[in-house]
Amino acid sequence: MTDGFDPVDFLDAAVRIESHEDVTEMREFLVETLDSAGVDPHVDDAGNTLATRGAGSPHVVLNTHVDTVSPHVDYRREGGVIHGRGACDAKGPLAAILDAFLGTDPAAGRLTLAVTPDEEVYSTGAAALDLSALPGVESSAGDAYVVGEPTGLDVCTAAKGRFEGTITLSGTNAHAAEPESGVNAVAAAEGALSAVRTFDADRDPHPSLGPATLTPTVVEGGKATNQVPAACAITVDRRSVPPESAAGFRESLERAVDDATPDPVGVAFDLTERPTPFLEAFATDADEPVVRHLADAAARATDGDAGTVRPFTAATEASYFSPAPTVVFGPGVLADERGPVAHADREYVRIAEVERAAAALGDALAALVG
Repeated sequence: MTDGFDPVDFLDAAVRIESHEDVTEMREFLVETLDSAGVDPHVDDAGNTLATRGAGSPHVVLNTHVDTVSPHVDYRREGGVIHGRGACDAKGPLAAILDAFLGTDPAAGRLTLAVTPDEEVYSTGAAALDLSALPGVESSAGDAYVVGEPTGLDVCTAAKGRFEGTITLSGTNAHAAEPESGVNAVAAAEGALSAVRTFDADRDPHPSLGPATLTPTVVEGGKATNQVPAACAITVDRRSVPPESAAGFRESLERAVDDATPDPVGVAFDLTERPTPFLEAFATDADEPVVRHLADAAARATDGDAGTVRPFTAATEASYFSPAPTVVFGPGVLADERGPVAHADREYVRIAEVERAAAALGDALAALVG
């Protein structure tokens, strides 16, 4: 625990603040906390809360978010557990990160705090993040990143990306009594879905993330029961693995569906429009210093019960910071033996885990920039 800052007290207050619809109050609490600790915070035009200490390289960036999903879940504390919305996703990780940031003297590098406001929706803060907005920082990006999310104090070095888009099949309307006079877009969905099902058949799985997945989720087509339908739309969910990009996926799937459907059928595949880039897959080498030091520190802080290097099972803003070495780390879990935790009405974090996360981060940062 850092002198003058108690991560548990901070978390206790933070979980009581609703930040599922508006992060203003939570951001103001974060700024006040930094001010009280003698740190000069900066809020940029995208709503990111930034602060930096030290100078030069390596430049390590600590990132997490202040927004939460809906609905709000009220705070309660029972024994050694804090319950409520944001307890583990991601105010628990934020509490640990703050303790490590305030407690580290970066004598051999620079340490920056970058807390974003919109991770759960469009990641507008992370997409606009420019570290050169801070005094004395020349580069827009850091040399290594630690992203705070509930990992059970394991060190996650990779995650699948998530893309979403719609396959549009175009045909020609006709009377259902004369089906050969038209082009049936709904019937063409049979070939399109076959192309979706076999899309990854010849692709090797990623060594740590496993295979990519492509799942049809919504099908719409036809307007009248006695008419050959001229349009059919199939929405798909893609969980990608490196090195696939959103643009490469779009082109490959459109080509595969076009090859699998009759020539008269028009085929287009468009990614769902959004104001920021999709969260793409990322992977960091296990030999990177940020991985090694944090894994060793987490193992020490937990007497060997955590610190495993493994993939993260959800998409995160970490993808915006890669290819810089990036890890995901923090107290809490996405799910436990009873079911979902993060994003669920039973969200919680164990106080001891928050304290151990803070200790591990502080230990690792001392090795990286101290």
